[in-house]
Amino acid sequence: MKTDDLINLLAAGDARVDRKAVLRRFARALALGFAGSVALMSVVFGVRHDLMSVMHTPIFWAKVAFPLCVAAAAALAVSRLGRPGRRGGYAWALVALPFVAVLAGAWLALGDAAPAQRMPLVMGLTWRTCPFNIVLLSVPTFAAVFWAVRGLAPTRLRAAGAAAGLFASALATIAYCLHCPEMSPAFWSVWYVIGMLLPAGIGAWLGPRLLRW
Repeated sequence: MKTDDLINLLAAGDARVDRKAVLRRFARALALGFAGSVALMSVVFGVRHDLMSVMHTPIFWAKVAFPLCVAAAAALAVSRLGRPGRRGGYAWALVALPFVAVLAGAWLALGDAAPAQRMPLVMGLTWRTCPFNIVLLSVPTFAAVFWAVRGLAPTRLRAAGAAAGLFASALATIAYCLHCPEMSPAFWSVWYVIGMLLPAGIGAWLGPRLLRW
C-alpha cells in the first residue's frame, strides 16, 4: 500500500483492526515452535522409557510446573514489552517467582538429604549436557517466538528479546522434561535455570537486531 492510499484510508475512517490477529499469530507460532521442540527432543534424545509410570508421581508434575510457570510469566512480559513504550513492570516479579520456588524446593531437598548425598542431588547424572540440550531444543521455539514478537511493536528491544528468549527456553524445557531423568529440585534449580537463562541472554543480545521495526 502506498503512503497516499494509507492516508486516504485513514481519513475515510475505514481503518478496521483485527484485535485477534496478534493472538492468532502467537498461537500459530507457539504451536509450531513447541511441536518442533518436542519432535527434536524425540529424534535427538528420545522420550524416557518410563514416562507413563513417572507421570503418576507428583514430583514429575512439579518438574513440569517449573518451566510452565516461567513460560506463563515470560509470555506476560513479552505481551507487555511488545507494546510501544511499555516496560515489563510486575511481569518481571512474576517471572522471578518460579525461580524462587524451585530454589526453595532445592533447599528443602538438600536439607533432608545426608551430607554425602547433597552433591549428587545437585549434579545428577546429566549436568554436563542438560543446559546445552535445553538450548538446542529452544531453537524451534526461539524462532517462533521472535517471529511472533516482530508482529508487535516493541521499543525496549533488549528487554523484549530477553523475555522472548526466556519464553522460548521455558517452552523447550517443558519438552525436555519428557526426556530428562533428573527428578530433584536441587538439579533443576541449577541446570534447568542455566538452560533457560542462556537463550534469554541470547535473546537480549539479538533483540536490537531481530526486533527492530
